[in-house]
Amino acid sequence: MSKLLMDTIFIQGLHTQAIIGIYDWERAQPQPLIFDIDMRLAIAKAAQSDAISDTVDYKQVADEVIELVNQSRFELLESLCEAICAHILAHHLPVQSLRLRVSKPQAVPQATTVGLIIKRHRAA
Repeated sequence: MSKLLMDTIFIQGLHTQAIIGIYDWERAQPQPLIFDIDMRLAIAKAAQSDAISDTVDYKQVADEVIELVNQSRFELLESLCEAICAHILAHHLPVQSLRLRVSKPQAVPQATTVGLIIKRHRAA
């Protein structure tokens, strides 16, 4: 049996706004979050069929992430990122694993940005 080759579909620099943070000033108004999402999957079937149903629609994923972020009221980036990863793995079955990076540029005035990187895999 041949091993499937894994490829990456990515979304880079996805800008959103969220009420997120533990401080009162962070919860007073939305602040920017920027996401980079790398989704690992086999694209061979889609490459042959030329059908979006055989791959992941990155526009749909981007729209879903924006909607999830807009509706969220998490205090921690960790919680928001876990929810996003769980959503992608639950609703986009070709994705076998993903790496999500979020930047929160207004969180620490002395820094260009702060953030979090997490990697999640589909359960076997």
